[in-house]
Amino acid sequence: MRDLYQRLTLTPDASAQDIKSALARCPNSALRQDAETALGDAEHRDAYNKLHKTVSDIGQLRARLGLTHGAHWQGDVANDFSLPPDNAISRHDELIDRVSLAVSLYNRWRRFKGPWLLVTLFAIGAGIGLAFGLTLGIGLGMR
Repeated sequence: MRDLYQRLTLTPDASAQDIKSALARCPNSALRQDAETALGDAEHRDAYNKLHKTVSDIGQLRARLGLTHGAHWQGDVANDFSLPPDNAISRHDELIDRVSLAVSLYNRWRRFKGPWLLVTLFAIGAGIGLAFGLTLGIGLGMR
């Protein structure tokens, strides 16, 4: 399927007047005839726009998956809705990375939990003992 908007250098929200002027400038008679049929009538244009949206979404999905047409398809009608591969990290990969980080932090915490728990308990006990001792010392010194 040809992307008539792309081939006529229009956007899908182009006005009827923009389409007429683009058709008048179009040097390719087959393209002009296809565009007049698909975009000339309001009912046909609505149907074409729905199909265009669906095929564009498929092209974006293919790009997200890194799928593109081979070199022999470049410039062909089959390549109209192809986009360059999207090398952004996928949502799935991002979530896997975040879960892996959380698991590694949890495992690190579990590994050091025992020794640090003893150190913390000792520090708390020493702090309470020191506070109690100072309180007693100050209390006895005031008598």
